[in-house]
Amino acid sequence: MTARNIRTPVSFALTHDAVSAARKPPQLFCLSVLIITALCFCTQAVHAQDYRLVSLADDLRWPWSVAKLPNAGFLITEREGRLIHLDEDGKRQVIEGTPATVFAGQGGFFDVVLHPNFVDNHLVYISYAEGTETANGTAIFRAELVDGRLRNGERILRVEPDKTTPHHYGARMLFLEDRTLLITTGDGFEHREQAQSPESELGKVLRINDDGSPAGLLDDEGEPRRLWTLGHRNPQGLTIDPGTGTVYMHEHGPRGGDEINRLESGNNYGWPAVTHGVDYSGAYVSPFKSAPRFEDPVWTWVPSIAPSGLAWYDGNSFPSWRGSLLVGALVDQEVRRLELRDGKVVREETLFPELETRIRDVRVFGDDIFLLTDSEQGALIHVQPR
Repeated sequence: MTARNIRTPVSFALTHDAVSAARKPPQLFCLSVLIITALCFCTQAVHAQDYRLVSLADDLRWPWSVAKLPNAGFLITEREGRLIHLDEDGKRQVIEGTPATVFAGQGGFFDVVLHPNFVDNHLVYISYAEGTETANGTAIFRAELVDGRLRNGERILRVEPDKTTPHHYGARMLFLEDRTLLITTGDGFEHREQAQSPESELGKVLRINDDGSPAGLLDDEGEPRRLWTLGHRNPQGLTIDPGTGTVYMHEHGPRGGDEINRLESGNNYGWPAVTHGVDYSGAYVSPFKSAPRFEDPVWTWVPSIAPSGLAWYDGNSFPSWRGSLLVGALVDQEVRRLELRDGKVVREETLFPELETRIRDVRVFGDDIFLLTDSEQGALIHVQPR
């Protein structure tokens, strides 16, 4: 894929102002033109984003997630059950020592993240579908990456109970500052009522220590469980604002009702008791969009954009995007930028529609933005300032 240079257009509102100014007296019109010209220059200087999209690899098979290694390229999961090392020259190598997975329905390999102390311990975490098509669950595999191979690998989590369908895995992971690990889980599609049950790990966000031991809410005996939040459908985006420590997550609604939520320990986010979407048949899932004891979403989409991949941007390459959430859109084949102010979305903007392909993952590493496209010939794309 070749690099593309794109300039974001100036707001249409200024053109509308120019039309209105034409109806004013000549001297006022001249003054208005000068003011409008100055406004156009300022708006372009502040808001226009110059970027190019550079393909680092375009031969990936159904890629799902990407992690950047400290000094040796990238790790990329392919849903069929491969972990790929992509070096800085674009050469790819299949990493050995990965677990077996269920490549069926929506199953396969999902997220890949590095331990916060990866430089010293070389630990890599992979989320994946484990089991059979009719008895499966989201799992986490931990291993050391040494000389192009995973060693001393072990499964440190398997969601309970099993699902009977290969759908709605969730499977996004996020390390917090205290080095505990969050993992999202889906409701299993046909098990949505379990999202409200504290006895089930379906439709939840779980929290574990880096060795897999529970680090979530306390049980009746005061012992930690893995449960951290509940009431989710199929959450495939998870990120943190490092400045405030706020954790954001997005999840697929049914037919409409995709949500972005601000996560806090112990909160219930409502699915399926409250939702902005309807079932695929057109029937109501619930007559309620909001209700007491359920947390309202920060943002919703109706109709659905099918969000996948979520990143917080606070880098220097694109200064006017600081303080924004970047959301991949599978259905709309683009990235949505949500600008936040005081925890509220104040602007939504469409980015990179020229790619015209499904976006599976969005990652920010330092100042840099990376995208993964979702197809049999998927690509890793670096968003660079021009």
